[in-house]
Amino acid sequence: MLSVKLSIMAGIDMIMIPYTYTEFIDDLSTLVKNGTIPMSRIDDAVRRILRVKFTMGLFENPYADNSLAGELGKQEHRDLAREAVRKSLVLLKNGKLGEKPLLPLPKNAGTLLVAGSHAHNLGYQCGGWTITWQGVGGNNLTTGTTILDGIKRAVGHGTDVVYSENPDAGFMRQNEARFDYAVVVVGEPPYAESFGDNHNLTIPAPGPTVIRDVCGSVRCAVVLVSGRPLVVEPYMGAIDALVAAWLPGTEGQGVSDLLFGDYGFTGKLARTWFRSVEQLPMNVGDARYDPLFPFGFGLQTRAYGR
Repeated sequence: MLSVKLSIMAGIDMIMIPYTYTEFIDDLSTLVKNGTIPMSRIDDAVRRILRVKFTMGLFENPYADNSLAGELGKQEHRDLAREAVRKSLVLLKNGKLGEKPLLPLPKNAGTLLVAGSHAHNLGYQCGGWTITWQGVGGNNLTTGTTILDGIKRAVGHGTDVVYSENPDAGFMRQNEARFDYAVVVVGEPPYAESFGDNHNLTIPAPGPTVIRDVCGSVRCAVVLVSGRPLVVEPYMGAIDALVAAWLPGTEGQGVSDLLFGDYGFTGKLARTWFRSVEQLPMNVGDARYDPLFPFGFGLQTRAYGR
């Protein structure tokens, strides 16, 4: 009840309570009846809400106009979304010390391993607030191209793409000589609002194990799909290239466009990437500013033939 009082008196006019709204109504009614929240505050909120509805014409036309529904998902819109993916990805590492850069990857290698929970999962690429509130995993919620699909479309006809979501150490020992390189795509499951609260900010299992097993056997690029920076420093020595893909949405080919050099990496970090959660909060200008990757960091690559 205290939170209801504080939020209403702070000036929140419209409350979005999807599940416990009956309890909210009861609490608010009690607070008004006992005078804790004056009726003038309720009138004030209702007045503003009605003003917006009148201005938008919702009383004359309360329902959405479906005449443009056919425009949704058009190829030109997907092309623009794919471009946005290309421009938003940030290359954080490209090659181990003393070695040549790994990216861009050759399109005509013999065999490529693609691994990880997020390699073939549209729901994970899109995150929360995608058709449903919290989002879902899998490929049945919407249409689009997964990162694995994009990789398969990008490579040459002679390249064999092997997909294993969770290859273990035994699998890698038996097959490491078979792979020319690997792409590991891991990250967070979908979430929205407080459901994403996390005090550890670690890559969820089995992501760390997949990174260690795969990148310990073959040269690998790790693509991290997340809504925020996560703890990656423990894996930096094992991986050859690291890409922050954020939540690329439905157009996974935007990721493969950069991995294989059809376009170059140009993205920069919009926030500081910490080493450990013990450093948080951390911002540019702090006396002990010691990030893993500073604000504005981002390596660049050139596109093949561009």
